[in-house]
Amino acid sequence: MVLAVTSPLKIGVYEKGRFLEELSSEEKTSEILPSLFKEICKKYEIEALFYARGPGSFMAIKISYIFLKTVSVVKNIPLFAADAFVFNGETPIKAVGKLYFVKENGIIRTKKLELNDKETSPLKLPSVLDKTLFSKETEPLYILPAV
Repeated sequence: MVLAVTSPLKIGVYEKGRFLEELSSEEKTSEILPSLFKEICKKYEIEALFYARGPGSFMAIKISYIFLKTVSVVKNIPLFAADAFVFNGETPIKAVGKLYFVKENGIIRTKKLELNDKETSPLKLPSVLDKTLFSKETEPLYILPAV
């Protein structure tokens, strides 16, 4: 399970849906994702890939998708995705400045909000990986705030 839409990047390893291990890094997704996966592949046999497809950092989402899609195709491992709100209790996700990504009535958009860190929830790896929250629709959610 890869959460790379905000910093730090988090990868959760699960067996039969139960959390086993977390790897985390503040480094750039492009720099650290291959290294973390190399480490995981030494210890575990990957049967499926899951990731948060956005919204969040445009570049981190793009790199995560390309990397995971490549691993999926090359190793013939299924790839599944969910939106990032699944991992923070549906609270706003910081975009830029006072803009936040919000999900209202199933629609994700940006909204100007006056929030502090206590009013948002960080993305968290779940203790149990509920596969019903994920779909085979894996293309990234590229929601870019207006500039």
